Amino acid sequence: MSEGPEKAIKEITKGFSKHGYICSKQIATAVYLASQLEKPILIEGPPGVGKTELANTAALHFEKEIIRLQCYEGLDESKALYEWRYGKQLLYTQILKEQMQEVLEGAKGLKESLNRLMDFEDIFFSEDFLESRPLLQALTNEDGAVLLIDEVDKADEEFEALLLEILSEFQISIPELGVRKATVKPLVMLTSNNSREIGDALKRRCLHLYIPFPEAKLERQIIQARVPEIKKSLQKQLVDFVQGIRELDLKKHPAISETIDWAKTLILLNSEELDAELATNTLNVLLKHQQDIDVVAKEVPRLISDSMGSPSGKSLN
Repeated sequence: MSEGPEKAIKEITKGFSKHGYICSKQIATAVYLASQLEKPILIEGPPGVGKTELANTAALHFEKEIIRLQCYEGLDESKALYEWRYGKQLLYTQILKEQMQEVLEGAKGLKESLNRLMDFEDIFFSEDFLESRPLLQALTNEDGAVLLIDEVDKADEEFEALLLEILSEFQISIPELGVRKATVKPLVMLTSNNSREIGDALKRRCLHLYIPFPEAKLERQIIQARVPEIKKSLQKQLVDFVQGIRELDLKKHPAISETIDWAKTLILLNSEELDAELATNTLNVLLKHQQDIDVVAKEVPRLISDSMGSPSGKSLN
């Protein structure tokens, strides 16, 4: 890699860290390529590893507006692209009722009346009555934006077809108004928790980035950035404890966001060191399912021993 791209990637890493997001070189490289190639990034990985936060931080770093579309089952173009302000149209119809009568005055025959009404109808399907939704807002933002299409795997497969034109051509077609094409292409980030397989057509239009649970060293750096007041010894101990939990067979492993919350919890409780009683009493901060809490509770003594680097245990570095 030449000095130019290498320097730009280092600047992204440094810039993101200033906003509290500690990213790997792989993540920084993906952001750089997406911005240079003007291609969307499909970010996959377990919940809570920082996929959404990556888009938020990119907006801060590039000083762009963040526009977020939260996906869900049944999402359609009226909520994602645009819809007409039917209430406003109806109100104006009532107000202009007398004027409509003037428009029809003197019309000869049904055909001429219809032609006049159609000309009048065009007024109601103009920009003044258009309600832009996130996708259209991102495309028409004159300063450029970061478009976050969050949890795209929760939307129906039909919604992916809606995205294809936008992600390949950065444009949409509005039947009443024509094509709307981005003058400044947004930086697009799609996230997926892998609840279903994303279609090949959508994947081909995107760069792919998988964010796994972080290794211990990176997770300590994240905790340091987000909870700087925590003591280094406690920071290392809690991260090693969480890393040990992720090796267990659980319904949902603790994510980075839970590790951060746990670190804040321990600070709030004036903890100097992690012990079995403290860990057991605060497992509900790390784990969201009772069956997982029950499993981990039995392993707490071993996990504490491991996190303290006991010879009988295994210290995760």
